[in-house]
Amino acid sequence: MARAARIDLRTFQQELASRLATKTAAQVESSRLGLSSGGSRWLIRLAEAGEVITMPTIVSVPMTQPWFMGVANIRGSLFSIVDFAGFMGFPLIVPSTSTRLVLFAPRVGDLHVGVMVERVLGLRNLSELAPSPPLADAEAWHAQRWMDGDGNAWQEIDLANLAREPAFLQVGI
Repeated sequence: MARAARIDLRTFQQELASRLATKTAAQVESSRLGLSSGGSRWLIRLAEAGEVITMPTIVSVPMTQPWFMGVANIRGSLFSIVDFAGFMGFPLIVPSTSTRLVLFAPRVGDLHVGVMVERVLGLRNLSELAPSPPLADAEAWHAQRWMDGDGNAWQEIDLANLAREPAFLQVGI
């Protein structure tokens, strides 16, 4: 689908909702949301990604890990904001117009968390990707690893496992 060079978030979400409404459950299950963060490509199950939003105002919290950006009020609820690249040990993200916040869906758990990523790369269909062996040092929250037709690696994230990861939960220093 051809898109204009710039598209606002509301139009993107409406278009995504329309496309998903016409898909069967099997087609939705085989789709993943593609993200870019820390110089890598990531995939998230659509059912685990509650919402993708532009960066809200974040209030920092003292005595926390550098990758814990703080908290944000999103529609009346406080969400913890994590710099995903920083959490993985890469340099912290410098927010730009393409930076997005991916909120965890309620089915992931009781955490009100959003991970800041450098870019949202759109939907990826698993039928267009080939399974790849996991990395030797794969984290417990890494799910299947995939390769696309251009030889790019995509690591699927299990947000439920990430939400239980002790290092992810321990934001205090």
